[in-house]
Amino acid sequence: MSAPLDALDRRLINTLQEGFPLVDAPWQVVAEAVGSTAEEVLERVRRLRESGVLTRFGPMFQIERLGGRFVLSALAVPEARFDEVAAAVNALPEVAHNYRRGHRLNMWFVLATEKPEGIAEAIAKIEAATGLTVFAFPKRREFFVDMRLQA
Repeated sequence: MSAPLDALDRRLINTLQEGFPLVDAPWQVVAEAVGSTAEEVLERVRRLRESGVLTRFGPMFQIERLGGRFVLSALAVPEARFDEVAAAVNALPEVAHNYRRGHRLNMWFVLATEKPEGIAEAIAKIEAATGLTVFAFPKRREFFVDMRLQA
């Protein structure tokens, strides 16, 4: 269960979605924008991550513009092998993140490679390591959902 959000948490989340300042003291810039201190802002980000309110904090890259590729992928993993297969999948540097789901395709992960042909290579590695078929779902269109919280 996640912690309740107060007005400062909401302002902080909204502000961080607008971008992170690339300056010598970025937390100070964020703090000034939300009416707080750098120390408190950093502590709140840590708390929001630890509580699961924020699942990720980091840059979002348009990898295609850099010459690479992202592909959403899935496996149908027998329950008795789930931990073993997750360890094998997560051991690959091409796996950006991995999620368990409650349906037939119960393991979903994102493959990220420096070059488009790296996707087929990563899929072949996973299939060889697990004996399972990787279902790859390439991006056809990109959507951006801008979520704003009432502060």
